[in-house]
Amino acid sequence: MSDGDRGGLERQVVAAALADFHDRHPDFHLHPVTALICAYDEAGTIGDVLKRMPAAALGLPVSVLVVVDGGSDGTDRIAVASGALTVVFERNLGHGVALRVGYQLCLEGGTEYVVTLDADGQNDPMELPTLLEPLVDGRADFVVASRRLGVDQTTDRVRRMGVVVFAWLINRLTGARLTDTSNGYRALRATLLADVVARLEQPQYQTAELLITALSRGWRVAECPTVWRPRAAGGSKKGSNLRFGLRYAQVIIRTWARERRAAQARAAS
Repeated sequence: MSDGDRGGLERQVVAAALADFHDRHPDFHLHPVTALICAYDEAGTIGDVLKRMPAAALGLPVSVLVVVDGGSDGTDRIAVASGALTVVFERNLGHGVALRVGYQLCLEGGTEYVVTLDADGQNDPMELPTLLEPLVDGRADFVVASRRLGVDQTTDRVRRMGVVVFAWLINRLTGARLTDTSNGYRALRATLLADVVARLEQPQYQTAELLITALSRGWRVAECPTVWRPRAAGGSKKGSNLRFGLRYAQVIIRTWARERRAAQARAAS
């Protein structure tokens, strides 16, 4: 499939999913905090994640928005039954695409803070207040969960080493001083999303793209310690360690180069 055909298919699938969502939720509105979960064949885990989601964090009501990125195992039915606002793609488009759709709905729904977390049980929803606190206190615009500052309960040494290497590379390129730059558990101001979402383009591995874009545009990024747990069920969708590592590194370099060119253009104008 050519890039043009792929792009056309993506637009078609997203448009159909959003039309269905708005038909079911014609006047949807989000609470000040929105927990955004993108899920692909996570029927074995997402139910427990949603059950553990707090109704409020730091005194702020929490909405739950789930983007089901295709699949056929009933993840969508579990999300809808839980009461979560649920967008359903008819086919898998990639985690980055699902996140972009979720971000746009968060902006449309009027939320103030967005917390993204995984559907596989590796992130504890009860830690939402920990991630939100630097935002609510005005100390940061983007908070990344750090398994290196907190507790990593997984046992894959290669993945652990990858966390260290990716953090070193992003710090080297951007001047940041972060310990865990590949963690998808993060809290963001909606104003930050409004600034960067149109620049996001990766179908996968958007964690690095979002972080580098935010850093390059001057947003304040902080970390907080959290617990990183083994998957509760199922297997990783990221592929082998080597494949994931190479592709993730490519996203880092490409995003950094793109944002560097954009910064140079802004300086010259």
